[in-house]
Amino acid sequence: GASRGIGRAVAIELGKLGAKVVVNYSGSEAKALEVVDEIKGLGTDAIAVQANVAESDSVQAMIKEAISTFGSVDILVNNAGITRDNLLMRMKEDEWDDVINTNLKGVFLCTKAVTRQMMKQRAGRIINISSIVGVSGNAGQANYVAAKSGVIGLTKTTAKELASRNITVNAVAPGFIATDMTD
Repeated sequence: GASRGIGRAVAIELGKLGAKVVVNYSGSEAKALEVVDEIKGLGTDAIAVQANVAESDSVQAMIKEAISTFGSVDILVNNAGITRDNLLMRMKEDEWDDVINTNLKGVFLCTKAVTRQMMKQRAGRIINISSIVGVSGNAGQANYVAAKSGVIGLTKTTAKELASRNITVNAVAPGFIATDMTD
């Protein structure tokens, strides 16, 4: 999402660079609207769209709204992420599923939703936010690590599939960053 943490910072930076921004959020509309107002204050346009990235219909509706409002999606930043930390032997299946669905399936669904339009325009940029733990692993985060490692693999494959259409796909794997999610 783009209403807080890394996503908020990325959305504002894109606004500073003149991009029109769709601020996706799942929970707090108020926080998303604060980001929209900040971006509009920079002299560009932004809208807030609530969508659950783990649900195909929700993602399709978000992308449809983005295209109907701004004409196209030129840059996609897949940033939505959650944690449900627990040791593997104590992890409940719903903790596993929640993290995999948001952090990995969400990247798949959002990328798939913009791919056709980007291929038609023969241009696009997709940036996937992974994590250093997707490379190194981390005790108590089997679900998160699996998802972020999967994002790296999905990024590599998608980059190869879309390169001939001038669509770049890259992953950023930050280390620990103090955000609401890490508190």
